Amino acid sequence: MTLTTGDDAPTVTAPNQDGKEVSPAFDDPTVVYFYPRDDTPGCTTEATQFQRERETYREAGVEVYGISTDDVASHSSFAQSEELEFDLLADPDGEVADAFDVDVTDGAAPRTTFVLADGEVQAVYENVDPDGHAREVLLDALDDDLATLPE
Repeated sequence: MTLTTGDDAPTVTAPNQDGKEVSPAFDDPTVVYFYPRDDTPGCTTEATQFQRERETYREAGVEVYGISTDDVASHSSFAQSEELEFDLLADPDGEVADAFDVDVTDGAAPRTTFVLADGEVQAVYENVDPDGHAREVLLDALDDDLATLPE
């Protein structure tokens, strides 16, 4: 069973698409979305929509991380081809997925999104429909006062 609202945020470290080790603190509002595979239709839709909303996320003070079991080279290619400017964390051994209690079946994580802040899980989205998800998460974070846009 995945982490639930109110659970402590896990401590994780994973390489991004540039091979740089990233350790999100989860103190500030952060979206972590797990997706099955780079360069597949649904995953591309989800990633490009998070990219399209990236500036609004940034203005609201929310970090975004995409995570799959693909390796750094796959993430690098995917990020370049889709012009993604947020970190994609490589989790080929499923260690980050395990820290979030996301089941990695057949080597891929199901679409699951976490919103974290103040060191805790604030919201969880399971069985995500990738189309429109980035906007939904952003609007929910704003509605729940987890993030605010400058006036």
